Amino acid sequence: MRWALVKAAIAGTVMVALAFLIPLGLMVQQTARDRAFTAAERQAAAIGPALAITTEQDAIARALASTDAGAQGRIAVHLPSGAAVGDPRVTAADLSAAVEHGRAGTVGAPGGYALLQPVAVDNGKVAVVEVYVAERDLSHGVGTAWLVLSGVALALVAISVTVADRMGARIVGSARRLAAAARSLGSGNLAVRVPVEGRSAAGAPAELLEAGHAFNAMADRVVRLLAAERELAADLSHRLRTPLTVLRLNAASLGDGDAADATRHAVAQLEREVDQIIRTARHDRDDTPPVVIGCDAVEVIRERVGFWSALAEDEGRAWQLAGADGPAPVPVQRGDLAAAVDALLGNVFRHTTLGTAFSVDLLTTESSVIVLVGDAGPGFTDPDAAIERGAGHGGEGSTGLGLDIVRKLAEATGGDMALGRSAVLGGAEIRLRLRTRPDDGGPPRQSRRRLSRGRAANG
Repeated sequence: MRWALVKAAIAGTVMVALAFLIPLGLMVQQTARDRAFTAAERQAAAIGPALAITTEQDAIARALASTDAGAQGRIAVHLPSGAAVGDPRVTAADLSAAVEHGRAGTVGAPGGYALLQPVAVDNGKVAVVEVYVAERDLSHGVGTAWLVLSGVALALVAISVTVADRMGARIVGSARRLAAAARSLGSGNLAVRVPVEGRSAAGAPAELLEAGHAFNAMADRVVRLLAAERELAADLSHRLRTPLTVLRLNAASLGDGDAADATRHAVAQLEREVDQIIRTARHDRDDTPPVVIGCDAVEVIRERVGFWSALAEDEGRAWQLAGADGPAPVPVQRGDLAAAVDALLGNVFRHTTLGTAFSVDLLTTESSVIVLVGDAGPGFTDPDAAIERGAGHGGEGSTGLGLDIVRKLAEATGGDMALGRSAVLGGAEIRLRLRTRPDDGGPPRQSRRRLSRGRAANG
């Protein structure tokens, strides 16, 4: 495209230059010719007063010598007597024709032209003034003018080529950036966007800018679709894991026998299949750029605690929720936060005995939202091993990914996850801190009072 624009600029500029410069050059040539003959007429007119006074050859010779043409030997006077003063170059026939017509005219002469100017003298007789015009005088300065015009034409072509090349470079650069972004998006880089504002987009055609806006909108749409897909996968995962936990607990109480063993084996196999789906979804999310879609942590935690409360009632677990009074926006996806809360609560049900109480506390600061999940169980024997990704220390039904998922969610916001002992229930406590602002500081705005729901905690 760039070379095509250059060729079009060259063709257009050359055509315009030729259309203007050729007539201009011909006009300059005609002007030089007219200037030479006009000068000859002035030289001839300068001799007229002398002829009106006298026709003596000596006087006429002195008058000729006083002119520029006379000094160069280019002027002569043909007297009525037939005598000639100066250096004549025309024939008698040309003289007779000039006298007969009675007006000035030009005739051919060796090496140029001669201007014949009839002048009336005494007794009605006519003398003829002859001024010689050399051939080179007719083109004096024409060559220089053509060179200047040619230089102007070349300069115009060079300027047009430079302008077309710069314009082509901007157009081609914009098109190449759009193509590169399309290739990058096709290769899996969902974070790529085409610059449509600022210095990089300056000079780009409106059509390419519009295409860039359309590409960015398409890329944003793809990211949103993937985010929705991941959120759906997270919803399906926590919807499946909770019934599976109930099935596993019920299967464990079936006692011995072939049917009981077959049921437990089927439940374990189903859990492994669900765990494999979770691992695959987790791997896909690690390969794609993060999409920040905020949600209300209070709303999500209330929903998930309410979901798990039904199972807690069945197992005789006392539970408590505190601090979930006002909104607490966090820069994470709703599905991600729900999956993290499900992982924390699922660990309580999976790794503590029936009837073990648990609590969920929500605290907010100027720059963070903190979620505390504690229980009245035995606590962590090895906190470092508990958060090791993929280790599966929880035994049957444990993928080893739950706490790692929670940790990665916290770190994605600049926060962290910590394991410790609950000061209230005495068992394990996991602290999830989600950063909402770059700087952290200040005590929690919200008091850490407990709102008791369900059965009272029994320690």
